[in-house]
Amino acid sequence: MIPISDNIFFFTRRKPIIIYCLIGINIALFLWELKLELGGELGNFVNSWGVVPAQLSAASANGLAGNSAAWIVVLMRSTSLLAGMFLHGSFSQILGNLIFLWVFGKTLESILGSGRFLLFYLVCGILTGLVQILAEPSLTVPLIGANGAITAILGAYVLKFPKAKIDSILPLLIVFIPIQLPTSFYVFWWFVQQIFYGIGSLNIPGGVNPVSIGYLAQVAGLFIGAAFIKLLQRF
Repeated sequence: MIPISDNIFFFTRRKPIIIYCLIGINIALFLWELKLELGGELGNFVNSWGVVPAQLSAASANGLAGNSAAWIVVLMRSTSLLAGMFLHGSFSQILGNLIFLWVFGKTLESILGSGRFLLFYLVCGILTGLVQILAEPSLTVPLIGANGAITAILGAYVLKFPKAKIDSILPLLIVFIPIQLPTSFYVFWWFVQQIFYGIGSLNIPGGVNPVSIGYLAQVAGLFIGAAFIKLLQRF
């Protein structure tokens, strides 16, 4: 099932500048990852810029134990919570994320405004990353992708537009059937399609993104997104 557009954005008519920028940045960095993969350097790059819970947890524990120098490591590694949102481990992951970002994100940007939408996207992505760290603090596998931020967008969208209809395409072999589906279906479908995010994986030694941790964080992301958009609209 492929979402194409919703029946809300047509009425807003505001250009989603931030969505254009986010899509462009994600594609550019993915092309950079492909270049690094050809040179055999992708593994080191992802481990340096992806979220590795064990590294942050160990540094935080040392800091709390009185090692003040450890907080410098925490600060440096915390940048991965932001950088990791713009990296992806497979063609299917970036394609799925960007489709959902376009369909659901552009409407949220139109009602929040570009500045507040960017704040929403980054904060929600970072918060879901923190949930992943708390869920599995000893994990040594890097976590990358915009999945957490996209899930938050989906949670906010469902809260604001529970009755919206999504123009979709149902691919049946070589036939593509246009249909309309409720927003609630795509909450379910979002989690189903995570199973297929291994298709077209890049060659990253040790792998990335254990599925069980991703699901837990993304369930939290739905609630984070819904709560944060209410907060933004209130203030």
